[in-house]
Amino acid sequence: MDTPIVRGEPEMSPRRYASPLRKAEAARTRAAILDAAAALFSRDGYAATTMKGIAVEAGVSVQSVHLAGSKSTLLVAAFERTFSGAGVLDSPAQPPLIIAALERLEVDEAISVWLDGIARAHERSAGLARAMAIAAETDAVAAAALAAFDARRHGDIRVASTWLVERGLLPAEDADEVADELSYLVGPETYAFLVTRSGWAPSRYRAWLERTLRDLLARRTTDVPVS
Repeated sequence: MDTPIVRGEPEMSPRRYASPLRKAEAARTRAAILDAAAALFSRDGYAATTMKGIAVEAGVSVQSVHLAGSKSTLLVAAFERTFSGAGVLDSPAQPPLIIAALERLEVDEAISVWLDGIARAHERSAGLARAMAIAAETDAVAAAALAAFDARRHGDIRVASTWLVERGLLPAEDADEVADELSYLVGPETYAFLVTRSGWAPSRYRAWLERTLRDLLARRTTDVPVS
């Protein structure tokens, strides 16, 4: 008589799960690291900021900082987070400032919302923008991120130019040239020259921004009928 084969319990593979508490703790650690990186890059510049310095500022281990990314990767992440004003990490990117502004029905309100957002973003991130520009001269990651940021800005400005044409505020043949002028007007380099180097107050920059934009549009709309 054959001996029956007794089969044991099927082997259980290790369950893989992510604890919500561990995820939350990891997010807090990363937030602390990026906040520390933003503070040091803004204050001390890219070259003088060290991974150890970021760890001390964040109150975490140097290993944790290295696990969060390379020095240039942390700079890029800190800049993106600070410029957008995002307080939550690993969340979908916020819509561009220009998209939120153009959803407004009134032209004056749309312009005001957009320029308010631009001025606040530059005020938050001016030091990081300077660090990004310096890092981009020697670091490929920073250079690629800066190029992508500039491309996004140009794309957003072209959306704005099209919006102005559709509302009769800009001749269609001037859209490309005005897009280039607007990109320079609202760019970080212009903010840095006027506020950081020339000592303008942010409120003065904001007022100049709107005055210059309206003067630019006025010069272009002499013969354009407003619908």
